[in-house]
Amino acid sequence: MENPKYQRIVLKLSGEALGGDQHYGIDPKVIQSIAAQVKEIAQLGTEVAIIVGGGNIWRGMAGSAQGMDRATADYMGMLATVMNSLALQDSLEDNGVPTRVQTSIEMRQVAEPYIRRRAIRHLEKKRVVIFAAGTGNPYFSTDTTAALRAAEIEAEVILMAKNNVDGVYSADPSVDQSAVKYNRLTYLDLLKEGLNVMDSTASSLCMDNNIPLLVFSIMEEGNIRRAVLGEDIGTIIRGTNDDE
Repeated sequence: MENPKYQRIVLKLSGEALGGDQHYGIDPKVIQSIAAQVKEIAQLGTEVAIIVGGGNIWRGMAGSAQGMDRATADYMGMLATVMNSLALQDSLEDNGVPTRVQTSIEMRQVAEPYIRRRAIRHLEKKRVVIFAAGTGNPYFSTDTTAALRAAEIEAEVILMAKNNVDGVYSADPSVDQSAVKYNRLTYLDLLKEGLNVMDSTASSLCMDNNIPLLVFSIMEEGNIRRAVLGEDIGTIIRGTNDDE
């Protein structure tokens, strides 16, 4: 058996990725592909926590821009992440992967409430844990949730799976043909250059807690496994350039 580089990870998935080519709703083929890839890394012995966005169903910022109360719009976005999390749980368990969903907003009929010690215990028992409903507070993104939960469960890395790019670029490569892909960056680089990888709150939280971030494409089958094994894919972001 191959030895994974990381023993405990947080996998951050965008809601849009679950929508597939339609970019809305849940594409069964995409979610089954993700579940199969997560099963691969779980079989390597890596402890897996997952955070899914809700942009394929509802975006709080979009609702706010249309005149909706920002807090209400964000709570609706949290509910969208719960829907995605339950769908992913169903696919994982269809693949024989024991999975628990924990929500920051209590809804005991469908998921456990988030309890840090219980989450860690599930991970130790090799269950995949999906954290839903963001932080439970408006004005915070699921990127910030990923950084917060990674710090809480002492994850070794955040794997940020993208559906439209294979790493971090100097500009949007679909618009600017001269955009340059970065292999390594620091969190200060993200903040100074305004690179649109994650929001500044999430970046600062990762930097303060020395949590590496690997940005890569989920569209290539097997990339999650490659990331866990430490293969050279995507863009790695650390506290300093000297970090190994």
